[in-house]
This record gives sequence, structure tokens and C-alpha cells, in this order.
Amino acid sequence: MMKQFFILTAILFATFNLSAQNDQLQQANEAYAKGDFQAAADSYEELLKANGESATVYYNLGNSYYKLNKIAPTILNYERALLLEPGNNDIRFNLEIAKLKAVDRIEPIGDFFLTEWFRDIQNLLGTDAWSNFSIVCFILLIACLFLFFFSRRIFIKKLGFYVSVGLLAGVIFGNCFAYNQKKKLTQRNAAIIFAPTTTIKSSPDNSGTDLFILHEGTKVRLKNKLGGWNEIETADGNVGWIKNSEIEVI
Repeated sequence: MMKQFFILTAILFATFNLSAQNDQLQQANEAYAKGDFQAAADSYEELLKANGESATVYYNLGNSYYKLNKIAPTILNYERALLLEPGNNDIRFNLEIAKLKAVDRIEPIGDFFLTEWFRDIQNLLGTDAWSNFSIVCFILLIACLFLFFFSRRIFIKKLGFYVSVGLLAGVIFGNCFAYNQKKKLTQRNAAIIFAPTTTIKSSPDNSGTDLFILHEGTKVRLKNKLGGWNEIETADGNVGWIKNSEIEVI
């Protein structure tokens, strides 16, 4: 009886929290619709603090900052939304539009075409979706192997074998894609520059040689951390050190 009471209490508490979250999200959306973009941004920020990460909230927050012409927070939140939903074309499109407002125009180093093809397929789905894909492929693989081993008809045996090979590839690639997407979510080794203008140094101190200048909204890869400094790498391969206070980790 006591156990049932605790289960019922937990269900009611979860329902109440979900209702409150939906109400707060609706209020934020209404503020955005009315053109009060700062109030909308504040509400979305509170939602993230209270309920954790959400691709939808990050996306809406990015839209709010874009309307406020705050380029660095805009790109940051679109990037965070894209981490959670890499296959969302709306997020990807808005991110590309926001990047046009950034000062720096950095041409990335081109990858081998197979690497780009592999990455494009991987970004079609997120971690959970690829995991589910692998599970479905594995279940179908077992069924096809059953047909291969126990069917008496040659055609069914051949069909079961060839389909099993394809499904085995699906299991392997699905798990690889899921692992890579999960790795991107947990490592968070990229950041957005928030300083309007910053000078990248050759060493992690103010006396280091000035290497090059970057501006807000530029995405960089994090390599090493030392004290209050981070070693970064730009998309075109330039490396240097920047203060932690001038970047925000995606």
C-alpha cells in the first residue's frame, strides 16, 4: 500500500512539473510572438536551468538572440540545439544564416570525400535514433539468420543470407554513428568566442606573441587547457591560446 502511494506521488509530481514546464514554455513563446525578445530569451534561459537541455528551447533561445542581434549567443544556442538534434534542417539553416553575421570568414580545411559522406550520414540522426536503428537491424538480422539456417527453399536461404549481410552492416554503422554522436555530446570540445575582438596568443599568458585576431561568433576547437587559458584551433588549422573568459563551450 505504501509502495503504491509513493508511486502515485511520483507520477503526480512528474505530471505537475511537466505542466509547469509547458506553461513556462508557452509564456516564453508568447513573449517572442509579441516581439519582447529579451523577455523570451530570459524565460528560455530559466527553462534550461530548471529542466536541463532541450533542442527546442535552445533553438527558440537562438531565435530570440538573433532578433536581439546578439550574434555570439545566437550561434552558441543553435550549435547546442544541433548537438541534440543533428538531423534538424531548420536548426542547421538558421545556424548558417547566423554565421553570415559573424565578422570572421574562415574557410575550413577540406576533408576526404568519404569522411564528409560518412559525417553527413551520421548527422541525419541523433544518438538515440541511431541506437534504435541498430536495435531494429539486430532483431531483423536474427530473423533473417533464422530463415537462412532453417528454411528448405534455396531462394529463401539466399535472400536471408544477403539481407543478413546488409543488416549486419546496419548494426555496425548504426552503433558507430551512435557512439560518435554520444561522444560529441559528452566531450564538448568546441566553443564560441564571446569577446567582441580577441588576440590569440602563442602561449598561455599575456606576454605571448600575438598570432592573429578573432571576433565574436567564431567557432573554435578546444585542444588543451592550462590555468585560465585554452589552446584553440580554428577551422583552417591555426592554433593559439585564448582566455577562458572570452569563450563559451558548446
